[in-house]
Amino acid sequence: MLFLVVGVSGALVAQEILPGIPRNEVIIIEDPSGRSLNPGRFNLWGGGVSSWSTGLQQLCLGTLWYIDPDEGIEGKPWIDLLAAEPPVYNADYTEMTVKLRKGIYWSDGVPFTADDVIFTVETLKAHPEMTWGAYMQVNVEEVKKVDDYTVVFKLKKPNGRFHTVFTTRWSACYIMPKHVFEKVEDPIAFDFNPPVGTGPYVLKSYDPNGYWFLWELREDWQRSDLGVAYGIKPGPKYVLYKGIPSPEKKVMDQLAHELDIIHDLPPEGAITLYQNNPYCVTWFDGWPWAHPDPTLPSIIMNHEHFPYNLREVRWALTLAIDVVQVALQAYNGCATISPIHIPPTGLYPSWYFDKIEPWLKEFTLTIGGEAFKPYDPEIPMKIAEAVRYAFGYKIPEDPQQIKKLVGYGWWKYAPDMASKLLESVGFTRDKNGKWLLPDGKPWKITILCEAATRSVMTRAAAAIAEQWRKFGIDAQIEAVEAYMVWTRMNYGEDPDTVYWGWCIETWGGHPDLFWFLESWHSEYYRPTGQPVVAKNPMRYKSEAVDKIIEELRRTDFFKDQEKMIELGLEYVKICVQDMPIIPVFSYNVFTVCDEYYWTGYPTAENPYTNPVPNWGNTRFMFIKLQPAAEKK
Repeated sequence: MLFLVVGVSGALVAQEILPGIPRNEVIIIEDPSGRSLNPGRFNLWGGGVSSWSTGLQQLCLGTLWYIDPDEGIEGKPWIDLLAAEPPVYNADYTEMTVKLRKGIYWSDGVPFTADDVIFTVETLKAHPEMTWGAYMQVNVEEVKKVDDYTVVFKLKKPNGRFHTVFTTRWSACYIMPKHVFEKVEDPIAFDFNPPVGTGPYVLKSYDPNGYWFLWELREDWQRSDLGVAYGIKPGPKYVLYKGIPSPEKKVMDQLAHELDIIHDLPPEGAITLYQNNPYCVTWFDGWPWAHPDPTLPSIIMNHEHFPYNLREVRWALTLAIDVVQVALQAYNGCATISPIHIPPTGLYPSWYFDKIEPWLKEFTLTIGGEAFKPYDPEIPMKIAEAVRYAFGYKIPEDPQQIKKLVGYGWWKYAPDMASKLLESVGFTRDKNGKWLLPDGKPWKITILCEAATRSVMTRAAAAIAEQWRKFGIDAQIEAVEAYMVWTRMNYGEDPDTVYWGWCIETWGGHPDLFWFLESWHSEYYRPTGQPVVAKNPMRYKSEAVDKIIEELRRTDFFKDQEKMIELGLEYVKICVQDMPIIPVFSYNVFTVCDEYYWTGYPTAENPYTNPVPNWGNTRFMFIKLQPAAEKK
């Protein structure tokens, strides 16, 4: 796809990524979906868009607010984009007022106004089968215009978190251009091609086979959402999102400076680039390299299947895992571990982990009449020492620095205590030391996990299965495509299966846990065989957690952060006692950037946004990126 241009004298004068597109004016970014199966469709509201990583949500469409998982573009994780300020609620959270930013134009030259917001909400409310439609129908009684830049939402019930549907974490409800959609008969069938957005780029061309999408900076970029909000011209004139078939191809392309941002790699691929490409940029400059996303891969067990309804069994499975070995086998030791049901990422270490660790050190299980403290604060040091021995990476000596890089402690590897827990609820061993269920049948566990799409997830599941086999459980993995993991987990009909995935995701840049925790409330419970509501595939029910969620509903998202943290710590203590799922580590993404053509990428030293390019938040990266000065 790289063209060499030859002048009339025969001299090489430039490289082009496509005819007429100079290489030094385009940034090339991996689309982790690989290929869009319906490349001509850009209607995110209507569905059927198979890849959200083509630049559509990153460069073109915009929404009211953003929360960055790191520190944010100006050191503020909360970002007003199409909105001029945060939402304002009335006293009982039944009304939300939004002030819009003036001066923003759609990419076809039409002003962005309150009419677009109202049209979006009313269209979605009238079509609950559309993305975000059911949410609007359930929550919105009426949406009305006060003036061209003020919108008031009247809600059907109190909801101090209604604004979050318009707040991008990874994605959110984007605003439709009214003047485009009002002319179509069927807003679901409409392909929205070419897309019209408030963002700083417009679609220039795309591969009809779905392998690449090329965007060009708007001539009137000053009138885009980023232009009005920040007044800074994005560095790249062109942005190319490109599907890449294999990790090996990604590494080769970046070594040849034909790929500027790799979305993710297995650890060894990222380390190869770090060691061999002098222009390589990773989140951490050295071990553990990767960006910790605010997600929490965990062992997820359906509590409606025996024996996972038993707290003793869930804790026994936890104590039968040597997390040091799991970190080594899955991530080459580059994992960021978490003993609690919150990702150890963003600003959460100071909000939650520092505060809860003294309690964790004293937390005690009573097992067979014996008091046992399961928390091991030395796990990060053990991982660091194991990495030094196994891989020879350069590891910091300072324990606090190690803690910052790979997380706080985890649970002790204590198979003797795990055995006592199982025996206390009727489990026995056969003559070969294999565990039998209380009815005498062999205990078999299948760990359902992702296949090749995320190799570290497959490796982690295999490592945990190995740990459980060592303990005496007949444990195996079943690796399938990602959509099958989520589908089967959400229906939960496999009685001998546990799931390796995540159901806990947080903002990263805001302490509120409501984003995932709301769906843990008992009122959203769905029995096995029915798809779960959002984030409770384990079908966990707790009156104590219900009360926390109800209290969170009455907190102010912007003013009550201390109260949110206090309630979050209560939630953590309940989950540590119950162990509804077994948290292991954050999903660390080995996003690797190349500074040969572009500089200004976010890093742990300059964490102004998430570098992982399929996030909607990465639009803020483009006003920081500039051409590498020494390059032509």
